[in-house]
Amino acid sequence: MRTTQFPATLRRQWGLDLSPAQLYSILRLRQDVFVVEQNCIYADVDGRDLEQGTRHFWLEAEGSHDPLAYLRLLEEADGTFRVGRVVTARMARGRGYSRRLMQAALVDIGSAPSVLDAQTYVADFYASFGFVPEGDEFMDDGIPHLRMRRSP
Repeated sequence: MRTTQFPATLRRQWGLDLSPAQLYSILRLRQDVFVVEQNCIYADVDGRDLEQGTRHFWLEAEGSHDPLAYLRLLEEADGTFRVGRVVTARMARGRGYSRRLMQAALVDIGSAPSVLDAQTYVADFYASFGFVPEGDEFMDDGIPHLRMRRSP
């Protein structure tokens, strides 16, 4: 069953250009899902959110500044991009928001190589964008993951 997509505005911001309120809203969504909902105590704030090459993508509902879904794109020193922190608020799931964010991030990535660590249960989602598993499944903070790569 497909759920109706609510109007949402795509935002893209360099890490250094985030306002304190934007960063707070992003970190709150990540905490609500990754730490509280998934019951996983880990250091989400890893020092990379405000790096020079970090890009933040999110969708917000009309009339709200709170993110419904979010994705972080890091540019590594070797030119590889790392997709991460892909998250959707519980009440916004099933509306294609993560797909919209991935499509936007892939525009920035272009033909450069990119990697991500996917929770295993969503590996097929990332495969639909050309990411292929690389290596064996591994545990990250008690959750099964697969490293996936997309090459030009």
